Amino acid sequence: MLGEDKLRELFPEYEDSIQPSGIDLKLDNVYEQVSDGSLIDNQKNLPEIREVEPDEDDIFTLEPKTAYSVTIRGKIKIPEGYTMLYLPRSTLLRSFISVHTAVGDPGFYGTLQFMVINNGEYPYKIKKFERVVQAVVFSVDGSGSYTGSYQEE
Repeated sequence: MLGEDKLRELFPEYEDSIQPSGIDLKLDNVYEQVSDGSLIDNQKNLPEIREVEPDEDDIFTLEPKTAYSVTIRGKIKIPEGYTMLYLPRSTLLRSFISVHTAVGDPGFYGTLQFMVINNGEYPYKIKKFERVVQAVVFSVDGSGSYTGSYQEE
């Protein structure tokens, strides 16, 4: 796992978010599911989503027992030869909020999208641009580069 010195070298655009062993990533937009979806024989049919609007103070309310799709502020570029794992901030876990993530492959460039679930019995409020996950970065020997459908230009 890479420490803050190497993270600063590889990700200078995140200078203000680098921690001793990772990069704090911030909540941007929140979406709710409005249709069904499927994955059959490797054919993706993603559900339609609708943007949840924050209140006048840029605060989102996450309703109990509800899942949301969220995007992270900015686009991330993972250099070839490195991979990212995304872990939820402990404050969220202590507040009954889980964050489900995936692996960031070498060479990926684009918008990160995760699932956030309020597992609690009460609404939870969170402000736009709050830190929600920490990206930890590892070197990968002999890797290729991501060429999947979520790659952006």
